[in-house]
Amino acid sequence: MVDTKLIRELVQLMAENDLTAIELRDGEEQVSIKRRTNEAPVVVAAPVQQVAGPLLAPATNPAPAVEVSPPADDPDAGLVPIASPMVGTFYSASQPDADPFVKVGSSVTPNSVVCIIEAMKVFNEIKAEVSGTIERVLVGNESPLEYGQPLFLVRPSG
Repeated sequence: MVDTKLIRELVQLMAENDLTAIELRDGEEQVSIKRRTNEAPVVVAAPVQQVAGPLLAPATNPAPAVEVSPPADDPDAGLVPIASPMVGTFYSASQPDADPFVKVGSSVTPNSVVCIIEAMKVFNEIKAEVSGTIERVLVGNESPLEYGQPLFLVRPSG
């Protein structure tokens, strides 16, 4: 049974420390709490299945692109960030000697692969989820990433 007092304490801890996600495992119980900015937390509790060997799976719900509302004199005004949907390592190309997926000036569509993020030995293709032109690349190849870290700034089309 899920301890609602513990969930309340975790939600309070998230609010006090401006956290967007927290996960707790105890034996066969797992509690994951994720929240969106300015919205209530989403709580998911499920029993953990024992798996022989490591559990490796690509991310299925990358972080959506969010439009930024900077001041009018900001050179990045109107640009949309593409954020990292996970913690991992950023790769700009599929192979060390290959051309990067995108660079400044590249046109992208929502299904354009913009980079690969390696997490726990799994390589995850990250899609733009927005149409437009890459204006800035914010991270270097093989850089460590945090969840939600901006990777690119895109000038949306039309």
